[in-house]
Amino acid sequence: MDVSFPEPSAVWRPVADTERAVTSRTGSWTRFAAPGGAVGGGFGLFESWIPPDSPGAMPHYHSGFTESFYVLDGRLRIMTGTDRTEAGPGDLVHVPTGGVHAFRTGPDSDARFLILFVPGAPRERYFRGLAEFAARAEPPTPAEVDAFALTCDQVNLRDHPGF
Repeated sequence: MDVSFPEPSAVWRPVADTERAVTSRTGSWTRFAAPGGAVGGGFGLFESWIPPDSPGAMPHYHSGFTESFYVLDGRLRIMTGTDRTEAGPGDLVHVPTGGVHAFRTGPDSDARFLILFVPGAPRERYFRGLAEFAARAEPPTPAEVDAFALTCDQVNLRDHPGF
């Protein structure tokens, strides 16, 4: 009797084949390790780096996916709702759908971290857009950034106290 087993193909994405976008004038970058479209849409996994004393993201929320931060190196200051924490290597912060959050680094440390999106929203479009804004001679207006963010399921909350 011939028995066969279904075997889905694994996805291998060597680092040399991944895109990295410089997302700010400070040199912050994001590498698209596993965009949702490349891994079946169940999740998206990006690696990011932010230099010391740099903003990462202003207070905002997403209505269609969760976002989790796993710190690899350095210290990442994260605001979720009314809570503020400084996460270090091995720490995880999970933000549910609709959860207001922001992140940045402090004056004494950079941060390298993973961002996990569930399901795998097409967030690479957002980070590519930030890279395009950073490369422009004239910085974008806040209204321009917010309008673009909305097209990527990100509602920026400029009036939120943040941190």
